[in-house]
This record gives sequence, C-alpha cells and structure tokens, in this order.
Amino acid sequence: MIINTPNNPTASVFSGEDMRMLDGMLRGTNVVVISDEVYEHIVFDGHQHQSVARYPGLAERSFVVSSFGKTYHVTGWKMGYVLAPKELMTEFRKVHQFNVFVTNSPLQYALAEFMENPDAYLSLAAFYQRKRDFFLEGLKNSRFKPLPSRGTFFQNLAYDAISDEKDTDLAIRLTKERGVASIPVSVFYREPPGHRVLRFCFAKSEETLARGAEILCKV
Repeated sequence: MIINTPNNPTASVFSGEDMRMLDGMLRGTNVVVISDEVYEHIVFDGHQHQSVARYPGLAERSFVVSSFGKTYHVTGWKMGYVLAPKELMTEFRKVHQFNVFVTNSPLQYALAEFMENPDAYLSLAAFYQRKRDFFLEGLKNSRFKPLPSRGTFFQNLAYDAISDEKDTDLAIRLTKERGVASIPVSVFYREPPGHRVLRFCFAKSEETLARGAEILCKV
C-alpha cells in the first residue's frame, strides 16, 4: 500500500485517527506500506504531521520516504532518504544498490551541515502558511473557490463559477493568455473524475504571488 501525507496534489493531511484506522485495517495482514512523507515539515493551521513511524504497528511494516529537496527547496538536487525496520531495509538495499550506483557526496555534506540548524526545517510550516494566506488574501475578489490546503506548498482552486472547460484546456489557456501557470489536477488520476480544479504553487516571492492573484481576479 502506498500512502502520501501531507498529500500532493490534494494538500490534505492525514489525522491521528486516520493513521489508527489504517493500523487497525492492516493488523494481521502481510501488507507492506510505502509512506511518502516528503512534505513532513510543511503542515498548516496547527495540524501535526502523522508519520507511520509514530505508530508501532505501522512502523514495523513501513518504508518512510522523504526528501531533502522539498524541505530545503532544492528539488533539483534529487536527494532524499528512506527509513524502515532492519529486515525491510536489508531487502531495500539489495534493490537500491543496482538502481543508484552513487550519490553526490558534496551535496550530502552540504545537507548534513545545514541540518545542524533545526530552525531551517522547524520554521517551514509558518513560512509557507504565510505565503498561502498571502496568496488567498489576494484571491478574495476572484471567482475561483479555494479548497482547503492543510499542507505542502500548493493551493487548489475550483473554477466551476468561471468555466465548464476541461482543466487541461483552462490551464493551457491561462498560461498562454494570462501568463499564469497551473497544474490541472485531472492529470494525477488514472480516470479523471471531472472536477474543475487547478493547482497553484505558492512557493514564490510575495511580488510574484500578488501579481498572479491580481491576474486571476480578472479571469
């Protein structure tokens, strides 16, 4: 089973109750969990990241996948890490050694040194929440409807009141005609549900966010 919290693209966050339900559902099975937690430090509004590592029944059957790229905003470095019990990690390494021959040592040293300052990641939630709120404030007079963003650095906007065109078409049109890029949420589905939702990234400067919101208010 693969789970992802905080979730991209929905910007939702699993609660403690969600994790306890998952723990109970998998108890007595041989299911292995891959838990994608790359946005672990970017959770808003007082919510707390619920890692599978917090729950013994889940921890013993799970691989936790995380990313320095998301935490430190260096996604191009392609550097992350995996946490798992010894017996699972033994099997993981058998595969990993043939997939990744070597990683970039200078970047590993740079990240190790940067991690000595915990404020760099402990302050992320407040940092990105301010950007989310700033972007939403700028959209108050738009016809887009903000959907809850409880984590990650993405804000989904429903556009039912604006157009009935496919999200892929609207995303292209906004980029070409307005100069604002978004991601159509339907591309994340094997069978798109037909929701009229676009995803916007607010990991930008306030100047960029203000200009983007100004343009969207005119749509």
